[in-house]
Amino acid sequence: MMKLKAVLLLAMSMLLVFTLAQTVFAFSDTSKDPNKSKIESLEKQGVIKGEKGNKFNSNGKLSYAAGISMIVKAFDLNIDNIRFIKKPEVADYYPNLKNGSWYADAFIIAQYNGLEVPKNVKANDEMTREQFAHHLFKAITKKGDFAFIELYMTINDEKDINKDYMNSIQKLLISKIATLDKKNNFYPKQKITRGVAAGWLYDGLEFVKRTPTIPAEPAPQPIQDLKLTVTSVNKDINKVTVSGQAPHPGYGLRVTSISFVDGQAIIKVETVQPDPNKMYPQVITEVSATTYVDAAYKPVLASAKADTAVSSVASAS
Repeated sequence: MMKLKAVLLLAMSMLLVFTLAQTVFAFSDTSKDPNKSKIESLEKQGVIKGEKGNKFNSNGKLSYAAGISMIVKAFDLNIDNIRFIKKPEVADYYPNLKNGSWYADAFIIAQYNGLEVPKNVKANDEMTREQFAHHLFKAITKKGDFAFIELYMTINDEKDINKDYMNSIQKLLISKIATLDKKNNFYPKQKITRGVAAGWLYDGLEFVKRTPTIPAEPAPQPIQDLKLTVTSVNKDINKVTVSGQAPHPGYGLRVTSISFVDGQAIIKVETVQPDPNKMYPQVITEVSATTYVDAAYKPVLASAKADTAVSSVASAS
């Protein structure tokens, strides 16, 4: 009899452990959510968190702080390839956001990864569907160059979409990450719910996992004759300007990373492409990008040899 009780007790214990293992990640209010499994998968990955009472609040609106944080976390975006002389503060880029807040790092990372967050954003602003779609697509493009079918999706309420977000929305629709309703409406200005955002985010991650990237090919460099100019700010810091000749004023330059190796500050720049919807005069134009480097390091362009010519300028003080 005692042996039977011990067996029953063991069985009950194992059942309890199994049940707890199934529910430890489950939210208490997502049983009827069409994105239930996606929400739970994202929680297991540590991408999303619930609210009080173990609830996810699928129908609740998504704040900018939560939305940017979950996108940055999901796609493992970072700024590890950049070394800063001055610690970046979120208020340097977004004056309405608070330095040292729980969301601050995510917005700084979003800034340097080109998610194109509005500069006047506030943490508790509620994201619209078009805003989340745009930031999500920008994050997807950071994971590789993907080929999309040459197809234009007809959207009934297209006139309501911010033209700057149209390409992102089209790409999400083509890849079936986002969908239209039965009347082909996207509702761009409607506040996105937490449940819908989680569904798009999950499908965005799956798209990246299953879609092969286009092999990188050396692209013709529209900006020629790159050169460095170094200006002394003080005994510890130099201002470094990278400049070059562009075929017209629509192009630009930006610094994407700085690596410090063997006494050199290896500066990598990329071309800022012109707006395809604008016309530019075909006039050779000088473009430039500026950064600041510890004076102990010799600035060098990433594509150049260690003996890159550097033009020095006297102290700017």
